[in-house]
Amino acid sequence: MKVQSSPHRRVDDTVLPELDLRWLPSPEPMLRALAVADGLLPGQAVQVLTPLLPTPLLDALATRGMQTTVFALPTGGARVLIRCPGGDDAAST
Repeated sequence: MKVQSSPHRRVDDTVLPELDLRWLPSPEPMLRALAVADGLLPGQAVQVLTPLLPTPLLDALATRGMQTTVFALPTGGARVLIRCPGGDDAAST
């Protein structure tokens, strides 16, 4: 798992949809993030903001074959970039 300290909102000059889950009671952040990830088409991505480093979420996403990058937020919590592999990414792997 790679944790970066700089919270980026852009990937490949594209503004990604963002879902702020920091104020929801557990287990809602994980359930909602998984629901959004399950709806991604190949090549699509989304960012979720979580109240903590979401290790169980990252494990569940890896099991689903999703690619993730985690950015630590200066105010605490994390920004998780979730990408469904495929689409244009398939040619570069």
